[in-house]
Amino acid sequence: MIGDRLLLDTHVLLWWTEDDPRLPMVSDATIRSAATVFVSVATAWEIAIKISAGKLSLAMPLGDIVGEAGFDLLPITLEHTTELARLPRHHRDPFDRMLVAQARHERLTLITHDRRLFAYDVAIMRG
Repeated sequence: MIGDRLLLDTHVLLWWTEDDPRLPMVSDATIRSAATVFVSVATAWEIAIKISAGKLSLAMPLGDIVGEAGFDLLPITLEHTTELARLPRHHRDPFDRMLVAQARHERLTLITHDRRLFAYDVAIMRG
């Protein structure tokens, strides 16, 4: 069922954290009511790269954001990389591809605004 176990794409996490109006109200409500919300280590890695390149700043450390929100950190496992290798090349971004692989393997609903990810055989909610 959509909404029980979620995985947030990077921009959805950032929009949710900042109460950004680009995040649809239904997505915000789904995140708030979900049984479990995951943030991938891939997202943490992507954010760290953007911070070090001067393209992003956060009001507090990502670990504090995730903890205060009550989200769970999803590590990258060997099973996730095996799933990643099976994915068709609908999308080239390695972080997004890993999120799809994780969502597929863990049977999570991925919340994303990236329409290119809708081509994958994975549960997706528009964020």
